Amino acid sequence: MAKKKSKQQQPPPVLQGEVEKPSAPTPAEPSEEYEGEEEMELLQVDLGDMVKMKQVLDEGISSALLDHVPEDYHWDNFKLLLMFVSCVFAMTAQFAPIPFPESRPVLGICGSLYFILSGILQFITTFIDKDMIMQTLPLSEDDKTSTKQSPLLFKYGLRVRSNFPRFSEFYTVVLEYRIPSKDPMYSKIEEKSVKAVWSVGKFFDKEGYFDEVGLANEVSKLYKRLEAEDYNGKDDDKTAKKKTE
Repeated sequence: MAKKKSKQQQPPPVLQGEVEKPSAPTPAEPSEEYEGEEEMELLQVDLGDMVKMKQVLDEGISSALLDHVPEDYHWDNFKLLLMFVSCVFAMTAQFAPIPFPESRPVLGICGSLYFILSGILQFITTFIDKDMIMQTLPLSEDDKTSTKQSPLLFKYGLRVRSNFPRFSEFYTVVLEYRIPSKDPMYSKIEEKSVKAVWSVGKFFDKEGYFDEVGLANEVSKLYKRLEAEDYNGKDDDKTAKKKTE
């Protein structure tokens, strides 16, 4: 059978005086490597404000630990309740619809209760919380991801403490278990804890920009040490053995 010849379409002729317009360029498609990328805004802190620097570091540590353990809000809620009640007494003393001097007993009672509750809150902050920045709940069985996880994580919550002395460049953070005082393990709280000391220059550059990702990575390493039961006491024992050898 003879093959049919395909007809080629010829472009339309251009009339004299007409100029063929070039086709508009198609917009370039965005590169796939930039898809899904988001710009991260870095937090800038005044390096002379040590209180603000500690606040930023404390918040960064709390945020990083929430990726591993759930936070316990009961103690914070109790303190908020005390603050709320003290404010109620203060507002009652200020806006009670009783003319003076008949309002003297109300003013005396409300003012006294306000100062008593404020004193209790100050006592809690100074002598109970001290340098604590966060408390966590014990892990549940659903959070078990490895057989190497310390069983203490499923029995006790964690207490996170931090310290940043004035005029110092070193920031200290400690992860320890919330062991009740009546528990036989209470005497071993310090032994079964992990501690890290970092220079703040590791997380802040000379312009005061904060490296939140770098801090989160260091906190994850510290938590992994606690998870693997690589406590500070073990390191001290190792160094002591080396010295005796």
